[in-house]
Amino acid sequence: MRQEIDLDGVHIVLLSSITEVRACDRDTVVVSGSHGGTSVVDYALRYPLRGVFFNDAGVGKDLAGIVSLAVLERHGLAAGAVAHISARIGDAEDGFLCGWLSHLNGPARASGLRERDLLRDAIPRCFGRTG
Repeated sequence: MRQEIDLDGVHIVLLSSITEVRACDRDTVVVSGSHGGTSVVDYALRYPLRGVFFNDAGVGKDLAGIVSLAVLERHGLAAGAVAHISARIGDAEDGFLCGWLSHLNGPARASGLRERDLLRDAIPRCFGRTG
């Protein structure tokens, strides 16, 4: 599933899986239904994005569901995860509309995002015309 939304000057791309990211997604904010594990890093870095968001998938052993956030931080990419109890895993639209942020990396915090923010409100506030 792929859906594109323009909201307050920010282009948002909703992807069921981060593996669906394409060259035309450059300079967009991507919301993915994928977990934030190590396997997502190469996809998230494939094209220069403004930000990328995942599902924390319950975080798991050794932070397996969000471990990519630290790696993406080292590359300067704002990244975060919505709580698995707020949005269905694999459903980017649900993550965008209902998900609240449970984990953030440094660049995401620097953009103004905070834990417990609703993703649908936080993205335009922090990445839009006024962000």
